[in-house]
Amino acid sequence: MPNDGAVTSPTDGAPGAGNAYLSALAASTRDPLLARAAIAMLEGRPADAERVLRDLLCDRPSDVAAIHLMAELLVQVGRFDDAIRLSGRAVELAPDFSEARALLARTLQRHNRPGEALVHVERLYASDPLNLSMAMLKASLLVQIGDQPGAARLYAGTLAVQPAQPGMWTRYAHVLRTIGLIDEAIVAYREALALQPTLGEAWWGLANLKTYRFTPADVDAMGAALGQTAEAEDRLLIYFALGSAHEDAGENEAAFAAYAEGNRIRRGRLDYDAGEIHDQCAREAKLFTPRFLSARAEGGCPAPDPIFVVGMPRAGSTLIEQILASHSMIEGAGELPDLMAIAAGLAERRVDGKAMRYPEMLAGLAPEQRGALGEAYIARARVHRREGKPLFVDKMPNNWMHVGLIRLILPGARIVDARRHPLGCGWSAYTQHFARGQPFTYDLGEFGLYYRDYVAAMAHIDRVMPGRVHRVFYEAMVADTETQVRALLDHLGLPFEAGCLAFHRNDRAVATPSSEQVRRPIFADAVDHWRGFDRWLGPLRDALGPVLDAYPTVPAGIDFTNDAP
Repeated sequence: MPNDGAVTSPTDGAPGAGNAYLSALAASTRDPLLARAAIAMLEGRPADAERVLRDLLCDRPSDVAAIHLMAELLVQVGRFDDAIRLSGRAVELAPDFSEARALLARTLQRHNRPGEALVHVERLYASDPLNLSMAMLKASLLVQIGDQPGAARLYAGTLAVQPAQPGMWTRYAHVLRTIGLIDEAIVAYREALALQPTLGEAWWGLANLKTYRFTPADVDAMGAALGQTAEAEDRLLIYFALGSAHEDAGENEAAFAAYAEGNRIRRGRLDYDAGEIHDQCAREAKLFTPRFLSARAEGGCPAPDPIFVVGMPRAGSTLIEQILASHSMIEGAGELPDLMAIAAGLAERRVDGKAMRYPEMLAGLAPEQRGALGEAYIARARVHRREGKPLFVDKMPNNWMHVGLIRLILPGARIVDARRHPLGCGWSAYTQHFARGQPFTYDLGEFGLYYRDYVAAMAHIDRVMPGRVHRVFYEAMVADTETQVRALLDHLGLPFEAGCLAFHRNDRAVATPSSEQVRRPIFADAVDHWRGFDRWLGPLRDALGPVLDAYPTVPAGIDFTNDAP
């Protein structure tokens, strides 16, 4: 075992040396310098804490407690790569230091490296299978890598021993829904609510079961729950569930009022600026010109594996993925965070101590660097691929903002744009609480601005990369499925297979809110559903402007030449 001479023990290098390190760790936690750093962290003075810890580690580079505390600090300030490196060092020095290993696992998960995180969690869980925190972390990682059946078994086994866990029952229900066990999911949600009637996530889970219908008793119970809890997260989710209950009952005015209150609470908890999205789109349009792209025709990873389905949430991307995943050559991998993580990593790069702005910094990447980034994406996505098919679908909708990056690092990738009428898409998104991301969906006007920027950005891509993106309109897919499927497969260079029209028979796990719909044949119910709420959609109409009137075409001259949409 490595030893830099700071935390020493007579047993170093002998059997049980890890325990010797733990003994030294316990002693070092009484160090006044460590105490000073911890107090600075608690008081919100990260720079002071870092200064103390750096000085300490210069003198004692193997002080495991100091290394672990520094890693915690780095997580606190969002420097995840450095935190992972330091946590790994702590685990190397003290393999039995469970807190350091747990921090490493959680940071790897947060940094979208679930496969690596799972290795550490497996060890922690094996040593303490009754640890609920580790059981839930392991299950969430199994979900993240696509092993929903494994997660379901883990939840079921844990709940059999420790059933009084409303949060775990809720997560178990989510997994059951994902794998198509709807009746079992309802039972699990009900178990959660029996334990905690104010648990908003369980009420919203029931609402998200599109075939489930709330009873009048349910509506009364949700009203009572609102009177019993001040917790904002529970309240907003109950309001979303109430909106669904009223909508199903045809009580549109009450439905809109409930949805509006849920969205109001959620929007108030988010830090979102529509101007930042518009600014990034404008800068990307300025960067990605025909000359720029022609000069970078070489380089990148040539792998043809990824099929990116991009666009707006609730625009039909899950349907497209389900159709493609019913082809013998294609696997559906879900909404992968990996391309966005790569873009975020590029935005954090520094050269000569100066931050490099994304996407402008892409201009300075050499062909081999772009190749390495493409290979990194393929490697990161591998953990989500379980069927051995040559191609896979990444349906993270927000990747529309990174089509230029895809062209530079994965020139062999195919791109599909899932598009839906902006009022239908906007209303559907407004009624949906997303587990993560999509902060623009909680205000109708902000959704309209985001949709407008998306249309303009994709129009620019069509101009500078003609033919690169295949567009699928949801309404056309519903009206004439076979024609649209044949055109889609033709764009991908694949032969037509009849199984793609029988996509509803595919029993693969589907984690998005559309999981139940894609297990049914194509239906047209949702196309015009928004019309029942049209009188409340004024802010969305106003923000969309000419994009609404021109749909499904793009209004002439829409671009980013102005400073505001």
